[in-house]
Amino acid sequence: MNYLRLSMAVAAAATVALTGCSTTTVNAKSEPTYEDAANSKFMNVNREAINRLVAGVDVTKLAGTPVLVATVVNVNDLRRAAPLGRTLSEQYVSFMVASGFNVKELKLRGDVFVREETGEMMLSREVKDIARAHSAGLVVVGTYSTAAQFTYISLKLVRTDTGQILRGHDYALPNDADVSRLLQAPR
Repeated sequence: MNYLRLSMAVAAAATVALTGCSTTTVNAKSEPTYEDAANSKFMNVNREAINRLVAGVDVTKLAGTPVLVATVVNVNDLRRAAPLGRTLSEQYVSFMVASGFNVKELKLRGDVFVREETGEMMLSREVKDIARAHSAGLVVVGTYSTAAQFTYISLKLVRTDTGQILRGHDYALPNDADVSRLLQAPR
């Protein structure tokens, strides 16, 4: 009987000792850090997209002409934008200002650049009136379309007086947790 107790005690002690040497890791979810936020791929991709859109535009030749940025809207419902569209537009404004553009702070509705009868992308009379009131020469407009794995974004830099598209740029965001959350309607 002593032998049985001794064996059980040795086995228990070995189990406790070996547990400390275990290489199995616990799937502990770590919280994002400020460093993670500073290196956000989401922001970097959006910065690169607006930089590509305005590449070749000589800010000095604009002579301080104001630029407007409309909310990026859902291509399937041009009157609505999820938080993603508003977030993208806000980031584009920040990045453009940092690049020397004179961006006016306006909250343009998404449907101001769509001809109602056809859904054709163009500058409406309302945008032209707003642009004229602020002496804006250019407006950035955009749409997003959500697919299974990616959300596709299309940006255009448009002259406000003629509706001429000067530049365009398309890119995609992965539908990761952040993008999926921003695509949801606000609660």
